[in-house]
Amino acid sequence: MLGLLVAWLAIAHTSVNGHSVRQDGVAPRHDHPSLDWWERATLYQIYPRSFMDSDGDGVGDLKGITARLPHLKEAGVQATWLSPIFRSPMKDFGYDISDFISINPEYGTMEDFLQLLHEARRLNIRLILDFVPNHTSDEHEWFTKSEDDDPIYADYYVWHNGRVVDGVRQPPNNWLSVFHGSAWTWSDKRQQYYLHQFAKEQPDLNFANPRVVEEMKGVLKYWLDIGVDGFRVDAINHLFEDPEFRDNEPNRENHDPMDYGHFDTTNIKDRQESYQQVYDWRKYFDEYAIEHDTDTKVLLTEAYTNITNTMLWYGSADGTQKGAHFSFNFELIMELKALPEVLTATDLKAAIDGWLSHMPEGYTANWVLGNHDRPRVASRFGKDLVDVMNMLVQTLPGVAVTYYGEEIGMEDFRGISWEDTKDPQACGSNETVYQQFTRDPVRTPMQWDDSTNAGFSTGANTWLPVHPDYASNNLAQQMTEERSTFKLYQELLKMRVDHALEHGDFESVALDNVFAYIRHMEGHDSLVVALNLGSTQATVDLSPILLENSDTEGTVDVSVTKSIYKRDDVINLRTVSLSPYDGIILRVPSSATTMFISTLSLLLVALRVLFN
Repeated sequence: MLGLLVAWLAIAHTSVNGHSVRQDGVAPRHDHPSLDWWERATLYQIYPRSFMDSDGDGVGDLKGITARLPHLKEAGVQATWLSPIFRSPMKDFGYDISDFISINPEYGTMEDFLQLLHEARRLNIRLILDFVPNHTSDEHEWFTKSEDDDPIYADYYVWHNGRVVDGVRQPPNNWLSVFHGSAWTWSDKRQQYYLHQFAKEQPDLNFANPRVVEEMKGVLKYWLDIGVDGFRVDAINHLFEDPEFRDNEPNRENHDPMDYGHFDTTNIKDRQESYQQVYDWRKYFDEYAIEHDTDTKVLLTEAYTNITNTMLWYGSADGTQKGAHFSFNFELIMELKALPEVLTATDLKAAIDGWLSHMPEGYTANWVLGNHDRPRVASRFGKDLVDVMNMLVQTLPGVAVTYYGEEIGMEDFRGISWEDTKDPQACGSNETVYQQFTRDPVRTPMQWDDSTNAGFSTGANTWLPVHPDYASNNLAQQMTEERSTFKLYQELLKMRVDHALEHGDFESVALDNVFAYIRHMEGHDSLVVALNLGSTQATVDLSPILLENSDTEGTVDVSVTKSIYKRDDVINLRTVSLSPYDGIILRVPSSATTMFISTLSLLLVALRVLFN
């Protein structure tokens, strides 16, 4: 009789605060608006040259990516973004495109791409391509015809007669290339200068020409029709420049006259016309999805600029036009101190709060720790913080972005010699300073196992040297270990479907070297994350971020590889002790759940008294 009454009470009290609740106190997913596919995603960036080589030539390719897609599935990744795979002379390794609608032969064929897309679909992995609208290769047909002054293509690029000073012809202004030196190169054939904000082999397209705008819209349509899920738009804030070609003002903080930072860049990037072009593309993407009855086609923008400018990529200041679904958030890259300095909880909180406070209401945040242009986490902050930083980005509100290899804690290979250096940004300097500019160390081949070339290639050589530590740091090894960076990464991605992470509010605190925060929503368990960034043990009171009437104890859901805690350990939230570089995620019952359990306990006591 008592058992029947208890069962009846459990069924009768499955409503808390108006929400249907399971026995574990977590509401079914249908109680809250579902997120779009990209809003809950972990986006994994693949650098094609370095991911997997299928034919032994030492260069990664599309068949290699296809063969390794199960790794993404096993990790829990829902979407992948490929750096450029289009036909290119590879002066900037794919960012100098000679044909936007064909595959670079080094990477394979269109049939290989379609097979990759098919396999990604089978594994429920979305596929996003790079879109590089600012420039083409100087070997593109458009540039060849423009340099010949073909009447149709003459204004496809930015040309100028230059100016004559003391009888000497000079570029039209003082604009500099991101890759060092003047942003102008003289064409003997056309007898004019052309603009290139990057390498001289990458002439800037003229988006003031409506023909160019339509051409690039056609490129987008071509790949959307094939079935890709969206685009990451490269260097979008360089798209337009001052039509009057005025000089940039000097930047007194930089004294190298040929370095990009020597001048202010007001006249060469971050211009309103570039934002408007993104708003127009977003409108096209939305209309395309409706017309073709497809899921959302995402538009993601990349722009290194200040946070105020960055937020305008989300949409117009007056709120009438939508822009990118999100613009890549580089605050965790640009605003945090790297070795040999010490990363502090205060700095981390400031970088996160800064992004969230500036972001327009109703939009989705994103968190980026690295990419093909920036040092890896293990090299920036130290190997001890890799797990902690992975835990951070996977539990903050919004999209998490992973650069290939970060799931196993790969490091930069700074031992690449001047002779082996490939990056044009470095090659444009000299042997004594190239290490300041080279991006090669962050682009080394993926470390799959401890076999030759880390399992990346069967060839005698690889396009960049493999990091020498591959024998002790590789995916195969980490998959066999009881606890590893990759095993933690898998746990974190599985956890992202938790209500508190998908829909919960966010509140954080810096407690000495510990950065802690809570993800909570009414009627559901809260998740408390505590990350010790320091090299010494810390004991902290998490009361400042706990909800009113919150439970005084939390249960460990996930902990970093070297943590002293294991799953289901119970910890007093007022005295949380963390070893150096420790990180834990604690589940704290909601007040509603606690109240229900307490009420049920009292009823059980009353029943025992009654029947006794």
